[in-house]
Amino acid sequence: MNSYPPELLAQLAPVMFVAGLDAITSTPASVAQSPITPTTPKSQQDPFVLLTVRLREALLTQRKVAIWQPDKSKTFQIIPVDKAVRFPPRKLLPQDDPGWSNSHSPLSPLTPSSPLHPDGLIAPVWIRKHTSLVPSVFVMFLRIFEYPPHTPKSPLDPPDPDRERERELEERKRDAELAAEVASRKKSTNERNIKLTVVLMATRRMLDDPSLDARLTYIRRQSGLDSRAALFVLSPVSQSELGDFVKSLQHALYEPALEYYTAHSKRVRRKRNRHSQTSSYQVPHTPLGTPGIGRPLRPEGWTVRYEYKMACFAEFRGEDDIALKHYQDAYATLLIMFGSTAILPPRTKRWAEAKVLADCINIKVAKLYLYNNEHALALSHHNTHIRKFGDFSRGWGIGEDTFEFWSWVARQHRILAELLEHGIQSKLVIPDHRPVNTLLPQTPRPSAPPPSSALEVETLRTMGINPSHALQHPGYYYYMAAKCTEARRERFLAAAEAEAAQQSLHPSAGFTNEKKVDHLIIILELYTKAYELFKKFAPANLQNQNQGRLTLWIAYRIGQTYYESGKFEMAVRFFERIAKSYRREKWGILLRPLLATWYACARQLGDVELTIRLLVEMLGYGGEASDDPAALEEDLLAILKSSVPSNPDPEPMVIDLVESQPIFGSTVAFWTSEVKVGEAAAFQLCLAAPSMASVASLPFSSVEIHFSGDLPSVVVQHAVESAPPLVQRVDLGHISSSSAIGTPEASLRWQPGGSIVFAGTLSSDSPASIKISKVVLTLKQGPWTIQIPDHLASRGSTLVPAQWLSSIDPPRFIRLDREDVSSVTIRHRPHNISMTLSQKAPAYLDEDHSILIEVTNIDDRELEVILDVLLQPTEIDGTENVILLDDERSSSLIKGINLGNLKPGVSVVKTLHLISSGGAGDRLLDISLQSTVAGAEQPESPELLDMTETLQTLAVPTMAPIKVDYDVVYKRAPSTRVGVADLRTYDHDFWDDGDGGEAVVTAQMECTGPWGLEVVSVKLLREDNEHAKVTDASIDTDNDIPSDYLPGDAFSSVCRISLDLGEDLDLEESAIIGPGKYEISWRRLLGTDERGPLATSVFSLPPLRPPMDGVIALLDVPPTATLHVPISLTITLRNRHPSQSANVTIQLEPDPADGFVVAGLRSGRVPILLPGGEEIFTWKLIPIDCGYVKVPRMKIVDKRRAIVPAQARETNSETETEGDVVKVVNVRLDRAKERQLAGRPSVESVHDGEAQLGSVLVLP
Repeated sequence: MNSYPPELLAQLAPVMFVAGLDAITSTPASVAQSPITPTTPKSQQDPFVLLTVRLREALLTQRKVAIWQPDKSKTFQIIPVDKAVRFPPRKLLPQDDPGWSNSHSPLSPLTPSSPLHPDGLIAPVWIRKHTSLVPSVFVMFLRIFEYPPHTPKSPLDPPDPDRERERELEERKRDAELAAEVASRKKSTNERNIKLTVVLMATRRMLDDPSLDARLTYIRRQSGLDSRAALFVLSPVSQSELGDFVKSLQHALYEPALEYYTAHSKRVRRKRNRHSQTSSYQVPHTPLGTPGIGRPLRPEGWTVRYEYKMACFAEFRGEDDIALKHYQDAYATLLIMFGSTAILPPRTKRWAEAKVLADCINIKVAKLYLYNNEHALALSHHNTHIRKFGDFSRGWGIGEDTFEFWSWVARQHRILAELLEHGIQSKLVIPDHRPVNTLLPQTPRPSAPPPSSALEVETLRTMGINPSHALQHPGYYYYMAAKCTEARRERFLAAAEAEAAQQSLHPSAGFTNEKKVDHLIIILELYTKAYELFKKFAPANLQNQNQGRLTLWIAYRIGQTYYESGKFEMAVRFFERIAKSYRREKWGILLRPLLATWYACARQLGDVELTIRLLVEMLGYGGEASDDPAALEEDLLAILKSSVPSNPDPEPMVIDLVESQPIFGSTVAFWTSEVKVGEAAAFQLCLAAPSMASVASLPFSSVEIHFSGDLPSVVVQHAVESAPPLVQRVDLGHISSSSAIGTPEASLRWQPGGSIVFAGTLSSDSPASIKISKVVLTLKQGPWTIQIPDHLASRGSTLVPAQWLSSIDPPRFIRLDREDVSSVTIRHRPHNISMTLSQKAPAYLDEDHSILIEVTNIDDRELEVILDVLLQPTEIDGTENVILLDDERSSSLIKGINLGNLKPGVSVVKTLHLISSGGAGDRLLDISLQSTVAGAEQPESPELLDMTETLQTLAVPTMAPIKVDYDVVYKRAPSTRVGVADLRTYDHDFWDDGDGGEAVVTAQMECTGPWGLEVVSVKLLREDNEHAKVTDASIDTDNDIPSDYLPGDAFSSVCRISLDLGEDLDLEESAIIGPGKYEISWRRLLGTDERGPLATSVFSLPPLRPPMDGVIALLDVPPTATLHVPISLTITLRNRHPSQSANVTIQLEPDPADGFVVAGLRSGRVPILLPGGEEIFTWKLIPIDCGYVKVPRMKIVDKRRAIVPAQARETNSETETEGDVVKVVNVRLDRAKERQLAGRPSVESVHDGEAQLGSVLVLP
């Protein structure tokens, strides 16, 4: 920014003049001395001196003059001045002169003595006048007079009237002098409408003086000060309180300052309006031969002048939006003026001043846009400015082919970069334009505001962003400025050559000044700043390498500039660091010019070894397409012939090109990917000459081929051959670690486009992966011996497909399409071992199932065999599987069973036992054999162990030997329930089956497997619990089940279980656990007299779910009767509902066809049955017919649901009132099934009334 006047670039702020803060003596004149007042020691500093110093420091630190100040706080640019400072005159003539009204400002273009006369626009001195010479607020710091205090000799002494009168006179005199001084200053400030404020400094004692208010009023009236924010009183205070005073003073005076600049804006606006209303401008005709007479300023120029002034005054007020509009209007009018050479003739003084003004306004506009975070608008205005003035420059004759144009463009980019640097040091945030990966976790980063709408988001996603429209960090614009300065230097050098050719004696002034410019220093400065900023703004993650590569490119340009400026050592330092990254990332197109410049620096420095290294590396990359292919070869030979090593007895010079492009294109191909130990593997190594450089004359003396592993290297010596073919084949013979290797010879001269194929075979006594690790080429010329290793193993696979040379004349290659052709794997010969598995499938659950494992060594070597057995986990629920082998037992893996050393033809048999329980299904066994050669030494690496693994998977189908089906029926208890008052219910061992009744469980056991079973024993193991117990079982009295059973045979057992439901059992959610289990011991029938091992299977009794009744009627009648002999029929009504009572009615429905005469209740209502209640009714039946006679029908109804509430009777008169029919159950025929669903009663209401109640056998 040093190229432009700082006044035109600085941020404008209200100006405040501060007077009266100069250094004062320790004994101020305003305080009179009294002979009775002790003097202050000199060592003690006057508090007002300290207050003055602190005030000056606090005021001067409020705001500094700077280019970037977006802060809108109410602060002033404070300038300390003398009390008697004079303001510059507004006009040339004094105010009392008659021609004062028609005179103009000393800086006006209408004033002949003005530097802008007659057609100037704006001079920096006008800005300097309003920022340094004329304030908006004037603040005077004065000391108010204080009469010395009087201390009476006694507190009882009355006041001295003479002293008081003397004090008043002296104070009035001093106050009048102070008011006169203020009035004099007020007169000069009023002439310019400047706000004058006076700050009176007084002691704290003075602040408590009752006469202070009267004195202040007198001073204000006598001096003519305003009544608002014009007079302050300040006493010595602390530093923090002083800061608060300075802040409050600025806040109080900020509004008058804004009014001052607003008045200026209005005055300038009136002048602009007057000029816009005048007639069109007439161009004056200047007679020929009349020099020195200029043309007055045109209306466009006056518009620029007034718009610029209003923009400055708006900037003083802090109104950036208004300032931006006026700057844009001034800039637009300037473009109109530049568009006409009649208004602004090119290459004149006024043209140069207007060009500087346009550049400064462009920076002002961009800065105001950046204040509002409108980055795109700021960059757009900057680019438009360069484009428009570029078009103007072509018309002015200073287009892209001149150094003036590129000097100006570089200046624009540099000033924008400096502006952004100032902003970044403050609070400016450069937007981040990198795309966001939604799949990765993001870290918060400052950026521009997000898109405001979905349409804007979609537009950004589909259209992307134009890089020229995206604001970058300052390093980018420093880089652009450096590139433009390079173009400026190129144009200048071309102009210098043209001038030297023409031998001009009178060069132009611009060219003469350009000769004084050191372009390379400027380029280095710009590139260095760009490099530092690119490193500063580089992304934190290393995945995005674009920024890092551009930083390296800038570093390369710095090195190139150092080379052009003759600083070769500095250039070499940069090239060394850059080349490392370029080699690692394989940027050959960038390395080629870098190595060429590096080579030139090494030659200038006289470093022979570095020169040789660079030439060897450059041979791999070749030269440009237009260069001579033999140039690099000739340079290398010339250096080798004309120089000697620095050491008299030198060692071979090793040039290791690990990350660089090798000189020769190398491909390695093995014919097969895998061979056995001791077998030969054929290979070929092809070294092809570089395509962009010639190496035909390089004196290679040998080629040494290195292999991985313990194979020795092969050295091929050079043999002179008159005309070597384009494709040579060199036979290397057989290579192994145990045999000697010869020294083959061949012509080691590569013609352009030629290649040498080194072919041979190799073998190894141990398993390994063999590769050609590296090739070392030795070059000898005079005293020089140079070794150039090419690390083939570290380069990995290439994109060039491998080829196998099958014919020399003519050359013919076979393409190998294998994945990894550059290596061969040597493995041990597998062991020949046999494993046979035999079993009697399927296996039964709970049985010890045997599996025979027979291992036979059919190899010609003695083998040591290890056996592993893995039982795979099953997906069947509730299974428990165990395997046993020898003394090992496991539920998953038995490892390391040594089968011993097996000689050829020897077999060994092992029995594996599998015990499975739970669910039926397949069990999977993985049986593995690891065989090693007996007596072999253990190798250092486990990978070299001669071991063969034989794996076999066996599926063992497993099924249940016996299938058990349970049939459960429930019988209600016919006996009367025990009452609540019965003391037996409180006994601990009391069993109450009145609610639960009993369950009859029938177990049917069937042999379901393909093998017969010998059932040894069947037992019912009782496991009574608190809700169920086994009362008796059939096998307890008659156990004739043990016998032999064939597949499909079945046997059964019955048991009775008593149920005590208790009070804590919730049959809605759970069932009663079966109170026992059947234990069956059995053996498998393998043959006539052969039995399997004894096995035991356990089958638990089923869970019990007794029926849930509501209201139930139990009928009890004798099964037989005698004709005409009465019998009893009993009905027991029970309410089993837990919470509802029952309203039951009984109605006997006799039929004339009935064979009984009934005596008893015909129809009646039962008393209310509470929950758990029971009622018993008895009838006498006299049989009158013989045979099976049906019991008389009866209807029992629960009327609870028939009782309709009153509200329901009012709303619905048709409500059903019959109630629920209660089911009548004959206790002799009671066989209830278990519940099917939880919470659903197993005995439902009967609505048909036709239930069969059984019959009675009547005998004569």
